[in-house]
Amino acid sequence: MAIGQVAAWDVEEGWGVISSSETPGGCFGHYSHIEGTGFRSLEAGETVEFDWEKPGYKQDGYDFRATRIRRLRRTDQHT
Repeated sequence: MAIGQVAAWDVEEGWGVISSSETPGGCFGHYSHIEGTGFRSLEAGETVEFDWEKPGYKQDGYDFRATRIRRLRRTDQHT
């Protein structure tokens, strides 16, 4: 399990990139792997916890692919 920050997310296509020191070069994330029900999406800047794998091929140009994504918090929110 890793902690990362959403670097980019395309709401219309339902995928994006998560940055983490454990997945250099970025980790591909798909909406179907976000925990929750109904419409699921992420926004750039959100901090997430995620499980990942290195499938042995590039997923949309990325060496790593998220297999589970859980929101933690947004970095621009003030508490």
